[in-house]
Amino acid sequence: MKLKLFEMERWQSTWENRVEYNLSCSGVHPLRVSELLDGAHTEFLNQPLEYSQTNGTDELRKTIARIYPGAEPDNLLVTNGSSEANFVSTWSFLEKGAEVVVMLPNYMQIWGLAKTFQAKVKSFRLREQDSEWKPDISALKRTVNRKTKLIAVCNPNNPTGAIMREETIDEICDIARRVGAWILADEVYQGSELDGKMTPTFWGRYQKVIVVNGLSKTYALPGIRVGWIVSTKDLASKLWSYHDYTTICPTSLSDYLARKALHPETRAKILGRTKQILETNLPIITSWIEHHKENFSLIPPLAGAIAYVKYNLKINSSKFADRLMKERSTLIVPGDHFGMDGYLRIGYGPPKDYLYAGLNRIDELVEDIKRRK
Repeated sequence: MKLKLFEMERWQSTWENRVEYNLSCSGVHPLRVSELLDGAHTEFLNQPLEYSQTNGTDELRKTIARIYPGAEPDNLLVTNGSSEANFVSTWSFLEKGAEVVVMLPNYMQIWGLAKTFQAKVKSFRLREQDSEWKPDISALKRTVNRKTKLIAVCNPNNPTGAIMREETIDEICDIARRVGAWILADEVYQGSELDGKMTPTFWGRYQKVIVVNGLSKTYALPGIRVGWIVSTKDLASKLWSYHDYTTICPTSLSDYLARKALHPETRAKILGRTKQILETNLPIITSWIEHHKENFSLIPPLAGAIAYVKYNLKINSSKFADRLMKERSTLIVPGDHFGMDGYLRIGYGPPKDYLYAGLNRIDELVEDIKRRK
């Protein structure tokens, strides 16, 4: 088996902790443990460092289930981050010759896994239309067939920050239903909407749905590595057996902190903090784009701390990002990593001063490129 390199993760993992300004992250500035505990330090320090319940404690799964109407704890599998949730879900469907349809652009994990496991990978795209990113539903209809095992979508979308309309979600479910395919809906940016209206979930619209979510993006808690899968009880149980072959269980401390974060009162505070950061920082990005409109353009994101910026400079996106990292110690994600040269993904979730400084480094590189024409 030849592994398909996950270019974006390898790029970020190599450099994100070595540069002065990291604008490659797609979440907001992380919370500190002290902020999350809010005085419960003694209880936290007294947690036993034991093996936790491997599919997530009953209390955590009950807490997550409340977010999804009609879900029960047995519909849930807790994983080490949403990336593991994506992995075990995808892995369970992949065999040589299986057909998988992936929305593009997207977080390329599922695409890479399907390629690695020698599945037949097809795609349908988001298109720039009427100042929005919209799924090409006609292309999806043409692409799926009775051999299609899985349709993978990301909503809200990474890297564009687009949100599907509810009728589009229903259309995708209808298309999957007609051929008997499962839908894997990565909803990890749900709750980070600029207008404050929660993105509708795929959960409950179709029997064969797998919803993936986690605490890394919207909840600003990437360091505790908690994600989850919501699906049928049978599939959740099946995926638990796949989880036995990967990380086995979340850490007991992560499970405890996740319970704290998802307590309704704390959850509301965290989502409010995220919205405030996005509302403060998006104007910084849009103003910066306006100042550089001869080189950059942007369809404003509707969710998430990510701006998918289109540019018209005569340089490949990976070369631009590499020069920015080496010459200006600033990290962004090139569009190449989403199969779309001519774009750059810039994270706008850090503190304001940090964001301004990182954008200034991009300015410096742009001026240097223009001088050398």
